[in-house]
Amino acid sequence: MNKKTNEELQALVDKATVGDKKSLETLIEGVQDLVFNLSLRMLGTFADAEDATQDILLKMITHLSSFRGESSFTTWVFRIAVNHLKNNKKHMFAHYPLSFEFYGDDIKNGKIQDLPDLTQNVEKDILAEELKMSCTNVMLQCLDVESRCIFILGTMFKVDSRIAGDILELTPEAYRQRLSRVRKKMADFLGEYCGEYGSGRCRCKDRVNYAIQSRRLNPLQLDYTAATEIPVKTMIDVKSAMEDIDDLSQDFSFCKPYESPEHTKRLLQEFLDSTQFSVIKNS
Repeated sequence: MNKKTNEELQALVDKATVGDKKSLETLIEGVQDLVFNLSLRMLGTFADAEDATQDILLKMITHLSSFRGESSFTTWVFRIAVNHLKNNKKHMFAHYPLSFEFYGDDIKNGKIQDLPDLTQNVEKDILAEELKMSCTNVMLQCLDVESRCIFILGTMFKVDSRIAGDILELTPEAYRQRLSRVRKKMADFLGEYCGEYGSGRCRCKDRVNYAIQSRRLNPLQLDYTAATEIPVKTMIDVKSAMEDIDDLSQDFSFCKPYESPEHTKRLLQEFLDSTQFSVIKNS
């Protein structure tokens, strides 16, 4: 969305709110990857992120007439998405909450030796990469919802502290302080336990069969490996200032953004083609 001027975006919004389907499609295309990636990091799984993305974009569509241009369109969408995700109680980890203590204990005491080969003829290197991406994303679920949101906005999207503070109803100073603390907490855990991003003893390749046995990894459904990685810049105008907050940036290189799944795009297109959209645009 950063490639369009505020005037161009406002014109798209104005046209979309009076029923111009092409303008609405352009607005959705501009933010759907942002919404999906925020949802994926906040909720932990592709399936839950897809469901949340659809819900958030439908909220965006139905509230489009309330956009007044007082902030950027991206910031407005962020606010809708954050409020929805912070209150989401339907996703898997809302029912099965995690903690760093649980994660650390599993790394220390999980029985990874003498397990049968459960890879179902999928290359172990591919499964190890899938496990690494999944594990580090799920690790975010060890943070409380507010801290998780702060970490994702500041570390993945590098949202300016004034904008992030406005979205989260924090002062810029409070946001920066909390971001610094939560980044250190994540870095400390990675440093102690993770052999991929820190100096810990845990290696994804050694834990593939254990992860399959415990149903954390499905060789026949490799969401991260199948997803198309994209640059953050394609989603949002990245700010470099937030990187000055500490020197931990490299520790969080697992925060990769992906294209929205085709399934999600197809469902949204079906909605736009349906009579439901006709009802909404005429409301």
